[in-house]
Amino acid sequence: MKPLVPDAIATARQLAAGTLDAASLLAATLERIHALDGQLGAFVALTDLPAALEQLEHSRQAQPGSPLQGLPVAVKDIFDTCCLPTSYGSTLFADAQPASDAAMVSAIRRAGGVVIGKSSTTEFAFLNPTQTRNPKAPGRTPGGSSAGSAAAVAAGLVPFAIGTQTGGSIIRPASYCGVAGFKPSFGLLPTAGIKCFSWSLDTVGLFAASVREVAWLAQAVSGYDLAVQEAADAAPSRPWVVGVPDAYPWGVVSPSAQRALQAGARACEAAGAEVRGIRLPAWLRDVFEAHEVIQGYEAWRSLAREADRLDKEPRALSAVLRDYLLSARLITAPAYQAAQQTATAGRQACSDWFGEFDVLMTPSAPDEAPAGYGSTGASTFNRAWTLLGLPCVNVPGAVGVTGSPMGLQIIAGPGADRHCLEAAAFLEQALARQA
Repeated sequence: MKPLVPDAIATARQLAAGTLDAASLLAATLERIHALDGQLGAFVALTDLPAALEQLEHSRQAQPGSPLQGLPVAVKDIFDTCCLPTSYGSTLFADAQPASDAAMVSAIRRAGGVVIGKSSTTEFAFLNPTQTRNPKAPGRTPGGSSAGSAAAVAAGLVPFAIGTQTGGSIIRPASYCGVAGFKPSFGLLPTAGIKCFSWSLDTVGLFAASVREVAWLAQAVSGYDLAVQEAADAAPSRPWVVGVPDAYPWGVVSPSAQRALQAGARACEAAGAEVRGIRLPAWLRDVFEAHEVIQGYEAWRSLAREADRLDKEPRALSAVLRDYLLSARLITAPAYQAAQQTATAGRQACSDWFGEFDVLMTPSAPDEAPAGYGSTGASTFNRAWTLLGLPCVNVPGAVGVTGSPMGLQIIAGPGADRHCLEAAAFLEQALARQA
């Protein structure tokens, strides 16, 4: 089924020009979600129409001419919302009602967006799967932890959705569901008001159908100059130099990932880019391993209140999260400090390393989405970049050996978010020409 908003940027322009009515669009969006989400399971709470129209009117009065113009946005249920329940994917917080909005929710409203509902998340944004299904790969996981956000965009229920990434929770579900996912530089979007899992790693990210749309959304909610050119033949001042690693310290490249990489390389070269084989530096393995130490140490402390209930209520948490926390509590402060030093050294080394090429192109995930719903897949191709705080974009358009979506990840150097989005848009357009 075609999305209700086939091009969010064009729709925003229609709304601004008055050729499309925002109230009618919101009513149609809610009607569509009610009709289709019973089988998809992307949402755990919905705004009713009167509340959506109230948001719209408040935005028009407080911020006239805001870029989103009343477009609906799904918000991952890890963000506090004062007008919708926030359960963090846990039965411990069923129907909990925060007193205030997360900073990112406020940013959406100030940009003129309407929070249409809360999208499903794994429990506390960890690994216990949600009930969400993958609209682009039936019978396969949508990924996690931002499962509902990726699936809602992939199914065309909403043009935009918000998620978070601590390991690979933006890029991986975007890959599995065949949509664009943007994990910006650490700190570009606010994390205040989300349920913290790891304060050094949690990063707010965005989903849209295409790279151009996700870049436009990023500009709307951040205020930074991030929107990319619209023209399909837009080209940089010089050819892109795209680095493609020859091997990875965290795992082998699957046949599906290899197929996607080959398609991406051919498309880039046909569009005039230089694709350069590179060897990843030895320190990147240390960074990858440091991620697990930092995440575990901080998760045990971030979820201390929940973990303290395990003795009396062993089923208060899922088995996968309970076992993880009990293991993570053994990580010592010296080990954590050493891992943070490794992370700092890696970030310092990144600037010089990225001087050898413009961007990296890697698989977004180890493979196509795993069959079944017992797993959210692995974040191995994302963790190091999350720890380094680098901007990353999942570029849709390639497929794996079974024909399911297989994303390509564009990674840019420190703080180079616009550069990353421009390169990702170039790759997306190049893939489309080869299709």
